[in-house]
Amino acid sequence: MHTPIKYVEKGLTYVARGAWTVFDRLNSIKPGAAFVPAWSDLPIQKSWQKVKPPLGWPRETDSLCPVCVREARQEIVDGKRDYKILLNEKVGEIKAQIIERDGQILMVKDCPDHGHFEDVMAMDSAFFKHLEDSFPGSDIRSHNDEKLHNHGSSTIKYGRGAVLTIDLTNRCNMMCDPCFMDANQVGFVHELSWDDIKTLLDNAISIKPKRQMSVQFSGGEPTMSPHFLDAVRYAKKVGYSSVQAATNGIEFAKSPEFARAAAEAGLRYAYLQFDGIGNAANSHRLVGNLFDVKLRAIENLWSAGVDIVPVVTIVNGVNNEQVGRIIQFAIDNPRKINFLSFQPVSFTGRDEEVTPERRAAQRYTLSHLAHDVKNQMSLGEPVRDWFPISFIGTFSDWADLIHGPEAQWGNLTCGCHPNCGIGMALMIDKETKEAVPVTAFLHAQALANDVKKVNDFGRGRFLSVTGMALALMKNYDPFKAPTHFKILDLFKKFDKTFGATGRNYGKVGIDRTDKDIELRRADRWNFLFIAGMWFQDLFNYDFRRTERCIIPYATQEGEISFCAYNTGIGWRNIIEKMHMTATLTKWYEEHGRHEIFAGNKSVNLPTAEHNLVLDPVAVAAGKQTDLDEAGIAKTAREEKLRARDAKIKSNDVENERLAALYRQHVLKEAPPEPVLQIAGLGGKKKPAVQEVLHDKAKQ
Repeated sequence: MHTPIKYVEKGLTYVARGAWTVFDRLNSIKPGAAFVPAWSDLPIQKSWQKVKPPLGWPRETDSLCPVCVREARQEIVDGKRDYKILLNEKVGEIKAQIIERDGQILMVKDCPDHGHFEDVMAMDSAFFKHLEDSFPGSDIRSHNDEKLHNHGSSTIKYGRGAVLTIDLTNRCNMMCDPCFMDANQVGFVHELSWDDIKTLLDNAISIKPKRQMSVQFSGGEPTMSPHFLDAVRYAKKVGYSSVQAATNGIEFAKSPEFARAAAEAGLRYAYLQFDGIGNAANSHRLVGNLFDVKLRAIENLWSAGVDIVPVVTIVNGVNNEQVGRIIQFAIDNPRKINFLSFQPVSFTGRDEEVTPERRAAQRYTLSHLAHDVKNQMSLGEPVRDWFPISFIGTFSDWADLIHGPEAQWGNLTCGCHPNCGIGMALMIDKETKEAVPVTAFLHAQALANDVKKVNDFGRGRFLSVTGMALALMKNYDPFKAPTHFKILDLFKKFDKTFGATGRNYGKVGIDRTDKDIELRRADRWNFLFIAGMWFQDLFNYDFRRTERCIIPYATQEGEISFCAYNTGIGWRNIIEKMHMTATLTKWYEEHGRHEIFAGNKSVNLPTAEHNLVLDPVAVAAGKQTDLDEAGIAKTAREEKLRARDAKIKSNDVENERLAALYRQHVLKEAPPEPVLQIAGLGGKKKPAVQEVLHDKAKQ
C-alpha cells in the first residue's frame, strides 16, 4: 500500500506535465543567445553544436597493431629511435572495424606484418547501442592548451576533463597481478620532486575550458611519496574541487593518525583497491590479510572525514562473481560507501603479452558488468538503468547556465566516449537499507531531453531552475520510488549536487570543517553511484576514445590520455625512462629498500576490529576457481611459469631423443626391447590410446 503523500505526489506529476507544456511553448520563442563564460574563450554549447564521433556499426576507426606498438616502443625506450616520431608519424597505427557477430560487438583488425586480431567489445549489442544512442556529445574543444596537449595521434582534443591523474611515484608496497604499470619491475625509480608536483598542478588549471576538476594522486602507491601530504594540501589550495588518492590502503589501515593527517591536508576521496569480500577473494593479490587491511582502511579514513570509493579490477573467472557481493556490501554500509568503481581488466603493463587463450577467458566488458549486477543482485535493467557516464553532461551544461557568465570555473563534466564508462545510481535509505535504481522512478532519457531544451532556451537562472523543477516532477514516479522517499528529497539531491539555490549542505572547499562533513553525511538518502570504467588495451584500442579522455595524466611531457599513457603507444614507459630519478641499485644505496607485501605476507595491523556489516556467506565463499577448472593461467606470472615449464619439458624430451640416437648410431647399442603386456586371467585390459585421450578431453 502506498502512503497518502505518494498519491499527492502522483497528482503533482500530472500538474507538472501540463505546466511543462505551457513553459516549453513560451520558452521556445526567441531563445537566449549562448554566452561566453569567464572560464572559457568559447561560448557554452547548444545541444546541436556538440560534436560526436562516428557511432553505430559497422564502422571503421583508427587502432593499433599490438605487436608493432610493442616493437616500436622498445626501440624508443632503448634509445634506437627518437620519441618525437610519435608526434609526427602514425607509429603502429592500423584501421579497425567495429562489427556485430552473433549478438556481440567485436573489434577486428589486420596488420600486414602480424596478421589478424579481434576482441569482444560487448556481449550484448542492444546494450552497446543504448549507450551510444544516449551520448549527448563532446564538451567544448580544448583551447589555450598547446603546450600541454601535443602528442600526435594521442592528443586530447575535447574538454578540460574531470579527473587529473598524477603519479607521485612508481614505487609500490605490493606486487600485484594485474598491474597496468608493472610496478616494482621496471628496474628504476620514477618519483616526482616537489617542484615537479607544483608545476603539474599549476599547468593543468591553465587550460580552457577551465572546469572544476578533481586531482587523483596515484602511483605506484602514492602514500610512499615523501610529498604526498604536501601535494594534497597544495592541490586543495589552488582550486581543485576534490583531491583523491588511488591507494591500496595499507598505510591508512596501519595508522589512524596518517588518515587524519591526510584529511586535514584536504583529502576528499580514497579510491581504495578492493577486489572482493573476504581474504580469499583478494588472495590473487598475494597479501595474506588484504581484506582486513581494506576494512581497517575504510574505518580509519571514514572516521577522519575521507569518503571511500572501492575500486574493483574485474577479471573474468577470477573475481567477476564478486560484483553482487561488493554492491551488497555497499548497500549494507550506506553511511560509509556512496560510490563504487568497477574497472574491467585492461591487458597492459604486466599483462600486455597475454596469450590469446587467457585473454579470451578473462575478457570482461561493461556489458558483462550490467548483466552481472542484474543476475547476481536481481537489481537493475541493463538498458533502463545504465547510461554512459557522459550522460551527465546535459546536467552539467544546465549548471553552467544557471551559474552564469561570471563564474570563474565551469562545472565538473564527463564528456568521454560512450564506450569508455557507464553508471547506474541507487537511492538507498540509510535507515531501512531499501535500495532502488534512480532510473526506476525517474525517467532518465526523457528528463535529459527536457533539460536539453531548458539549456538551449538559455533563459537565465530563474527560468532555468523552474524548468529543471518541472522536468524533474513530470518525469518522477512516486509509486516506484523508495518507500520513504519524497519529491522534495529529489530536489534536494539535485541542489546538493549542482548548487542551484546556494543552500548550505556542508562545504567541500579548502575551508571545509568537521561540521561540514557531518552536515553532508546527515542526509538520510545515500545516492550510491555504481560506475564501470573500461580502460583500453592494444587489442581494442580506438583513437576516437583517446581524444575525448576525461582522466588525463599530468606528466613532464604534458597531459596525456589515460589509455595512451598506460596502453596505446605506451607513453608511460617512454616518459618514466626519460625522466627517471635513479636506477634501483642507486636508489637502494641512497634510500634503502622499502617493504613490499607479497608472497602472502601479512600486513602488521594494530587491530583488525571494524564496525562494517559483512555477509558471512560472502566472506566464507572462498576464491573463484573457474580458470583453475578450465586449466587456464590466472596471471602473467603463472603464464610465464607454465611457458618455462613447457620449454623445460620439451627440452628434456628432445635431449632423450638425441641421447637414444647417439646410443644407437654412435655406440651401436641395440634399441631396448618393447615391453609386451598380455591380458590374462584376472588382468585388466589396457585402454587404447584413443580412449585415454578421449577420457582426458572429458576431464
